[in-house]
Amino acid sequence: MPKPTYIFEMTMKVRDYECDLQGIVNNANYQHYMEHTRHEFLESIGLSFADLHSKGIDAVVARINIRYKIPLQSHDQFRSCLWLEKKGIRWIFHQDLYNVATGSLTTAGEVTTVTMVNKVLATSTELEKDLLPFVDK
Repeated sequence: MPKPTYIFEMTMKVRDYECDLQGIVNNANYQHYMEHTRHEFLESIGLSFADLHSKGIDAVVARINIRYKIPLQSHDQFRSCLWLEKKGIRWIFHQDLYNVATGSLTTAGEVTTVTMVNKVLATSTELEKDLLPFVDK
C-alpha cells in the first residue's frame, strides 16, 4: 500500500515528567500525544466534542494499536501526523510520530473510534459530513 498523505500534522516536545527511569517516554504518554493530535485536528475543521456531546453524539475509542519503533527522550521535538480511514461504522486514525531532529519514525499507531448517538452505537450524519472529505482514498 502506498504511503498515505497526512491530513494533519503538529509539532510537540517531550516534557521531563513524561519519561520513566530509563530516560525514555513512558509508553502511556504516546496515547496522550495521539489523543491531543486527534482533538487538535477535529478542532481545526470546526468539530467540538462538547458541541457534539450536547447533540447526543459521542465519538469513543474502541481499539488502540501502537507500534513503538525508536523511543523519544526528554526534550525531543516530534512531529505528530495523521491520516483517516473509514471502514463501516469505524473511523480509523492512523497516527505516526517522527523525531524532528532525525526524521525517524518513532511510533506508529492506529486508533479505531466508533460513534454513539444518544448512547446507542450508530452512524452520525454530522460526523460523516465533516470527516468523509478527509478520508484517504
